[in-house]
Amino acid sequence: MGALSVRISEEMEIGLKEVAKEEKLEQPSEAARKVLTLGLERWREERALQLLGEGRVSFSKAAQIAKMDIWDFTRLIKIRKITWVADSVIREDLEQAVL
Repeated sequence: MGALSVRISEEMEIGLKEVAKEEKLEQPSEAARKVLTLGLERWREERALQLLGEGRVSFSKAAQIAKMDIWDFTRLIKIRKITWVADSVIREDLEQAVL
């Protein structure tokens, strides 16, 4: 495990101490790791949804970016109401299938 030193605001320090207390963690550094992990997970999900919505990555690639299996990623897309396939593409695919 690597070590990282960062400066945080007094407000953030108070917040981390609060998290440590609520989560019954011994050190604020443990709270920082927990909060950082949650934030990184959230950032990955947001980035994956953004790239998918812009059509810059495939569905499976977006799931990889989010570090989620495809079923959990499908649920996330449904909850967030993300359109990842344009109506025109679906229509085109259906027309091709019928011909």
